[in-house]
Amino acid sequence: MIDIAFVPAALPTAGALALLVPEGASLGAGEGMLAQADAACGGTLSRAAAAAGFTGKKAQTCAVLAPTEGLSRVVLIGLGRDSDHTLRGMEEAGAAAAVALARDTEAALAVDDMPASHAAHAALGAQLRSYRFDRYRTKEKPDDKPKLATLNIMADDPDAARAAWPALAAVAQGVALSRDLASEPPNVLHPTELAERCRPLADLGVEVEVLGPEQMRGLGMNALLAVSMGSAQEPRVVVMRWNGGEPGAAPACFVGKGVTFDSGGISIKPAPGMEDMKWDMAGAAAVIGAVSALAGRKARANVVGVVGLTENMLSGAAQRPGDVVRSLSGQTIEVQNTDAEGRLVLADAIWYAQDRFSPAFTVDLATLTGAIIVSLGHEYAGMFSNDDPLAAKLQAAGQASGEAVWRMPLGEAYDKLIRSDIADMKNIGGRPGGAIIGAQFIQRFVRGPWAHLDIAGTAWSTKDSPLAPKGATAWGVRLLDRLVAEHMEAAQPQ
Repeated sequence: MIDIAFVPAALPTAGALALLVPEGASLGAGEGMLAQADAACGGTLSRAAAAAGFTGKKAQTCAVLAPTEGLSRVVLIGLGRDSDHTLRGMEEAGAAAAVALARDTEAALAVDDMPASHAAHAALGAQLRSYRFDRYRTKEKPDDKPKLATLNIMADDPDAARAAWPALAAVAQGVALSRDLASEPPNVLHPTELAERCRPLADLGVEVEVLGPEQMRGLGMNALLAVSMGSAQEPRVVVMRWNGGEPGAAPACFVGKGVTFDSGGISIKPAPGMEDMKWDMAGAAAVIGAVSALAGRKARANVVGVVGLTENMLSGAAQRPGDVVRSLSGQTIEVQNTDAEGRLVLADAIWYAQDRFSPAFTVDLATLTGAIIVSLGHEYAGMFSNDDPLAAKLQAAGQASGEAVWRMPLGEAYDKLIRSDIADMKNIGGRPGGAIIGAQFIQRFVRGPWAHLDIAGTAWSTKDSPLAPKGATAWGVRLLDRLVAEHMEAAQPQ
C-alpha cells in the first residue's frame, strides 16, 4: 500500500502533481491551486485542457507532461458537478489520481478549498485503488509495476486531515486483508490456513477462538461437517470478538461463508470457471476484514464475527445427494444437491453464533447463488431480511459506502419449495427463485433480527472499478463498518 502524508497546500516545484477540477471550472481563475499551477505553467494547463476537451466531468483526466522545468507531470482529475463532491466522490477522485500517478515514485494531490474530511477520503480512495496482489509474480518486469510509493495530500488543514486519517487507514487495512484472503490460491488458503490468518487480529485487541473438528462434532455441527467429508482438509469455525462498546451490551453479529474451494462435491460443477471457486470464501473474508477495520479504528461497539471454514471436494468419503444430516439446531436436512453447500455452513454457524452470543442482530454474507447474479448482475448484492429496520439501515449504509444492496422477497410460497418428504427440509427447491430459496433455507436457522447478503455478484470483478482493481473486491467490509458507525456507535455517549 502507498504511504500517505498530509502537507500544507503549497504548489510544488518538482515531481508529479494531480489537481482536482470541478466541472466547468476555469483553470486560470481564482486564487486556488488550479490557478497557481496554471500560472506557473504559463497557461499550459488551460491550453491542454481545451485541446483535449477536458471540462472536469467526473472521472475525466488530462495529463500534461513536463509543463515546467521542475514538474514532471501534472494530471487534471475531473470532480464532476457540485452534487458529486461527496465523500464518496472524493474517494473516487483520489483513486483516479493514484492510477494516473502510478508511474511516479512520489507525487502530490491537491485537495485545497475543501474540508479536511474530503482530503482524508481522497487518501482512502488512493489507498483502495492502488491495491495489488502480486505475491506470486516472479517475472514481472520492473517497468510493468506501479511505482507510486508516497502520495502527499495537500490540504488547507493538514492537521485535521491527519487526525481523521487513522480510522480510514484501518478500514483500508481491513479491505486489503479481505482482498488478500480472497485472492490466495486454494492450495495455499485451505480452512486451517485461513483460520490461522485470523489469529493476528489479537494484536488489535480482538479475542480469536478457533474451533476444530472435534469441538464442532461435540457441539453437533453436523451440517457444516458434512460439507467437508470429501476433503483432505479439516474444517474450522473461527470466532472473533471485538468488545469496544458498553460491557454487557448485545453485540452485532456478522457470519461469513468460508468455502475455500467449491468443486460442487458429487454434484460437481462444470470445469470452465471452476478456478474461480477459490473465492467462495469471500463472505468469510469480508467478515474478517470488517472485524479488522472495526478493531483497527477502535470502534465503540461490541461485534462478533463468526466464519465457517471448509472445502467442498469429491472423494469416496464425500457427502452424497440423498444424505440426511442433523444440524446443530436439531433440524434435519435432506441434501439433494451437494453444490448447495453454503447454506449448510451458514445453518450451523448462524445457530451457534445466535445461541452463544444473543446478538442484537445478525448479518450473514455469502457467495451463495449464481441466481442472484441473474437477478441483479454485478451492481448490487441481494439482501433478504426478516426485519424492516435492519434492512433500512443496511440499505442506507450501502448507499453511503458504495456497496449497494437491493432487497429481495421472502415468503411462505418459497418456503414450501424446500419441504422434504423424509426430513425437516431439503437444501434445494428448484431453479426458479434460486437465491430466494437459499435465503428461505437460512431463515429456518435464524432467531431475532437478521439479514442475508448474497454477494456472489459483487465479491469478485473481472474489470477495474473506481475503487478497486479487477479481482477480489472485499465487498462488505465498508458496508459493515458503516453500519456499525452509523447505527451502533452513533447511539453511544461520547
